Amino acid sequence: MAKKNKKRKGLKMATFNKNKLKKAVLGLLYDQPSKIVNYKQVAANLGIREAETRGLINVVLQELFDDNYLNQVSRGKYKLKSRGGYIVGMVDLQRQGFAYINSKEADEPVLVSSRNLNHAMQNDKVRVLLYARRKRHGLEGEVIEIIERAKSVFVGTVSISNNYCFFIPSGKVGFDIFIPWEKRNGAKDGQKAIAKILDWPQHAKSPFGEITDVLGDSGDNDAEMHAILAEYDLPYRFPEKVDKASEKIPLEIPAEEYKIRRDMRKVTTFTIDPADAKDFDDALSFLKLENGQIEVGVHIADVTHYIKPNTLIDDEAYERATSVYLVDRVVPMLPERLSNGVCSLRPNEDKLCFSAIFKMNENAEITNQWFGKTVIHSDRRFSYEEAQQVIETGEGDLNEEILQLNNLALKLRTNRFKKGSIAFDRVEIKFNIDEKGKPLSVYFKEAKESNNLIEEFMLLANKKVAQFIGKPQNNKQAKAFVYRIHDKPDIEKLESFNYFIHKFGYGIQLTTPGLISSSLNNLLKNVKGKKEQDVIENLAIRTMAKAEYSTRNIGHYGLSFEYYSHFTSPIRRYPDVMVHRLLERYLDGGRSVNAQKYEEMCRHSSDMETRAANAERTSIKYKQVEFMQDHIGEIYKGVISGITDWGIYVELENKIEGMIPIRELDDDFYVFDEKNYALVGKHSHKKYQLGDDLYVEVWRTNLERKQLDLKLASSNSELEQY
Repeated sequence: MAKKNKKRKGLKMATFNKNKLKKAVLGLLYDQPSKIVNYKQVAANLGIREAETRGLINVVLQELFDDNYLNQVSRGKYKLKSRGGYIVGMVDLQRQGFAYINSKEADEPVLVSSRNLNHAMQNDKVRVLLYARRKRHGLEGEVIEIIERAKSVFVGTVSISNNYCFFIPSGKVGFDIFIPWEKRNGAKDGQKAIAKILDWPQHAKSPFGEITDVLGDSGDNDAEMHAILAEYDLPYRFPEKVDKASEKIPLEIPAEEYKIRRDMRKVTTFTIDPADAKDFDDALSFLKLENGQIEVGVHIADVTHYIKPNTLIDDEAYERATSVYLVDRVVPMLPERLSNGVCSLRPNEDKLCFSAIFKMNENAEITNQWFGKTVIHSDRRFSYEEAQQVIETGEGDLNEEILQLNNLALKLRTNRFKKGSIAFDRVEIKFNIDEKGKPLSVYFKEAKESNNLIEEFMLLANKKVAQFIGKPQNNKQAKAFVYRIHDKPDIEKLESFNYFIHKFGYGIQLTTPGLISSSLNNLLKNVKGKKEQDVIENLAIRTMAKAEYSTRNIGHYGLSFEYYSHFTSPIRRYPDVMVHRLLERYLDGGRSVNAQKYEEMCRHSSDMETRAANAERTSIKYKQVEFMQDHIGEIYKGVISGITDWGIYVELENKIEGMIPIRELDDDFYVFDEKNYALVGKHSHKKYQLGDDLYVEVWRTNLERKQLDLKLASSNSELEQY
């Protein structure tokens, strides 16, 4: 035991981000299961002296308590819950039928064979009995309880033959669902549908279910997009009662609202959004002051004026938590009457807003700030392209305002990067799509100064709102609030990443968080335009933690902000709705809300954000495969973007990614070298490594699996000459 404690005290404090710290705390308590600890004792045992990390211990202890790993013996004192030979974790189903159970309570994933899964499915939360002794492959066990189903509703394809109906779910599921004939809901063979499990007898191979919704024919664009939404348990239509409730909300602003709000209608105001946008939730205003300073207003649609807590529309918005942006459509969080009408900051209309107004000098320093309710009148709606033209030419509508705001934004941006913000500027892949949803061509979208102009002022408003509540004056205790947090990167991932980029002649410094961010920025700048750019940028992003919502502020590492929230998009993000309500409450002198209740709401919002992002990526992948159907047999130059033990992922010149199955590399037996991101021939020692150039032939497509298969082209002999 003493040896283990000594090892922990030797850990560098730079190794601790939130997830690492959780594992370290659990490890400490597993060594001494009867021990009661507070944050100071944890810090002493782990050899942590840094104030920031010591503060993080409190957050970790609270989250482990929330997740049922610890008991709270008294205020600030915790003890490990007695679990015996059991762990609780999430199911990660493998293609071969067995699963790994990922748990904070185990140092490694626990292997569960297919026969011992006991009907557990992908992402289910389960209790596992650990076998008494370690097996050859590590920890093994069996599922003894399904604590929480990840899903009971599935999207897939109907298969009918000889009066038997089976439902074949999409994705990592591992079983088909038997549908009694009378419960097929009119579904026809080959159609996309949604099914629900009704029963799964203990010894039955397949569960019994019913078809709850028929989406349409496989290959039909609407059916496929609705199927993607359903796959992630995301809605694709509003309940009729919610739509009816939204129709009752009037467009007209009540006369009394003009009296109780700051009137900004005579101040020059405009919006800048994508050309095809319909929901405008933010606007900027510009006013030159007599002292030479500029008053910049960041005006956000006052959604909370129209949707009140515990109403039909608010309940639906909370459940959705976010708008979903698929490749060919937006599935809004709010009904269209609100998102595109009542709340949208359309030009030449009076609109109600919640605003952050800043007085700024020529160096973009804030000399005064104000938060509150306003009424505005937008003078002009710009697309990003129109605003960019004004920036580049200096001519056009509101050119003085746009140029001066852009000058301030450039200074804000420069200052932000000096303080450690990381510059992940990614190129987006977009499709030109016909009226039936078929992709006709691919193009790329890159952020320009007009995008950065809006981004900087939105970041400023979000930061200052979070500071205003989270950093109270006069030693008052901070009130419960909703933050957008981003943990420090995992040092082990960074070390692995650093090892890889050394092969290209690059490197990052890992001594302190500040040096990590500054050297990472230099790296991202140096790889611009190089063939290895996408590979290195993608790997760099994977080393980062995922941003999430929480009432427990740990700062935002990627932006290098001590306080950060989401205030600027309440039409499409529910956390912004929460922030607006809390800010209004506290501006009116209200007491702090129940932090635990809001923490649960934050977790739900983070989960829904992840689902929405996954659905967006899946829709893009579907369109990529659909587009490449017309290019089978063509040769492309690409770069190896991923290496696994089942194949080589290659990103083509058009940014579309496909895979060469390892079984198609028939000139040798290839072994996956995980450390070096490579496949190596056992006999020839031929190597395929991340970042290598390859010529590939488009071999086959599978829309159902959203899979593009490639094979090596004979043209690779040309590359081997160099």
